[in-house]
Amino acid sequence: MSVNGQVFGTRIRHLRDAMDLSLRDLAERSGVSAPMLSQVERGETSPTLSIAERIAAGLELSLSQLLRLDETDGVSVVRVEDRRRGGGPRHRYEVLTPPLPGLRAEVSLHRLAPGASTAEPDDPPLHEPGSRETAVVVDGRVRFVCGGRVDELESGDTVTFDSDLPHHFENPGSGDASFYAVVAAGLRRS
Repeated sequence: MSVNGQVFGTRIRHLRDAMDLSLRDLAERSGVSAPMLSQVERGETSPTLSIAERIAAGLELSLSQLLRLDETDGVSVVRVEDRRRGGGPRHRYEVLTPPLPGLRAEVSLHRLAPGASTAEPDDPPLHEPGSRETAVVVDGRVRFVCGGRVDELESGDTVTFDSDLPHHFENPGSGDASFYAVVAAGLRRS
């Protein structure tokens, strides 16, 4: 490989730690032995492309992501006109983070019309298992409903929760409400 073995190994260790994986966990996920992973992480050996590809898959990345071949200078700007948008007339949202491969968190801005909600009470969650979300109310009042629990939130209030549970936000007020949501994907519960 044309990458520094020590830097590459350190990158793998940091990614593994960020996913809260032991060497054995990554070995099971990648099919690469724990002793081989340990040697790679310490920079004692450089993996073949085949092994590097298996390690990348175990870390839920493509090989180019693991090797950082698809990155530029490490800075991504999303202009307001380039935000990914969705929703309808009563619930609109804009994704503020770029659609980068391997990005482990997403920030979005939600706007709710009076009486609107982000989902129906029986809708299944949209986030992957182990995801966590933090929402920050910017304007208006927002009612947060999760697993039978109801919290009334006002401007400046935040809520953090396991977003793989059924949940939704409602606007019980007479004016528009808005909140930011940050979803960290696939983190393990501790």
